[in-house]
Amino acid sequence: MTRPRRRLRLPVDPYILALLGMVLLATLLPARGVAAEAASGASTVVVGLLFFLYGAKLSTREALDGVRHWRLHTTVLACTFVVFPLLGLAARGLVPWLLTPALYSGFLFLCLVPSTIQSSIAFTSMAKGNVPAAICAGSFSSLLGMVLTPLLAVVLLGSSGGGFSAGSALKIALQLLAPFLAGQLLRRWIGGFLARHRRIIGFVDRGSILLVVYAAFSQGVVAGIWQQVTWPRLLALLAAEAVLLAVMLSLTWYGAARMGFGRADRIAIQFAGSKKSLAAGLPMATVLFASNASLAVLPLMLFHQMQLMVCAVIAKRRSRDPEAAAEPVPVAGPGGA
Repeated sequence: MTRPRRRLRLPVDPYILALLGMVLLATLLPARGVAAEAASGASTVVVGLLFFLYGAKLSTREALDGVRHWRLHTTVLACTFVVFPLLGLAARGLVPWLLTPALYSGFLFLCLVPSTIQSSIAFTSMAKGNVPAAICAGSFSSLLGMVLTPLLAVVLLGSSGGGFSAGSALKIALQLLAPFLAGQLLRRWIGGFLARHRRIIGFVDRGSILLVVYAAFSQGVVAGIWQQVTWPRLLALLAAEAVLLAVMLSLTWYGAARMGFGRADRIAIQFAGSKKSLAAGLPMATVLFASNASLAVLPLMLFHQMQLMVCAVIAKRRSRDPEAAAEPVPVAGPGGA
């Protein structure tokens, strides 16, 4: 008797549906005039609050303990801030026959943003990899990204990004880095409260990104974004991003093996080194791209959903590897996630 074949179900994150809902809402009812100014001001405030909470949540001791695995973290950072940008620069050859200059700017910006934290940890845990390493790698990437992403954008995108300058980098520091440092300073008094009420950070995290998406796409709709992006161009963008993700997933997995990392570490490197953070990228894009932010965040939003779907499939398969049962899995300490 043959067993019925199990269908492989690709995950559709309800939050992604909410993001798409914000795009639809902005398309049908874009904020204009005073409403646009209010939406932009509110998004600035909630993003600052978000990074303040990130700073108050992150344990300095956990971050310092993770430095001991410096080879793994250096590998992840090199993938995020060296290999990804180089691939983004190589994609310049796709302009203008496949990607428009505006879409390419967004594609290159996608290659500059830091790695994710939550999904890297979740997929590493699902695949029975080195979870503490994924926690530290994602945290280091996010911290350095607040400095490196604006600097790389100034150098690599220049005037094509809509007004990059040293002032833009300073604005990023004031809007994101300053609240983060303030959170670190106050962590002694509010860290315990936030640890007991993790939903607060989750609510602010997701709510702030939804507001940023609505404000950015409202500006884009008013400026005529959907007249600038045709269906063939959108499909071309998806194809370019699929190739980018496939290259990074392969490079992080097989490259880590060549470097002598064990299975658990290779899993952490693959999931932390191949993904990009929507939560960190969107606020930066609104500052750096200004009125062109809607086109800049479109590639990042598409890549975000693609990486979640593909990595979920890979993580499930990795969890069934014969090696997974034979190799002990490191476990994160309290408060590690």
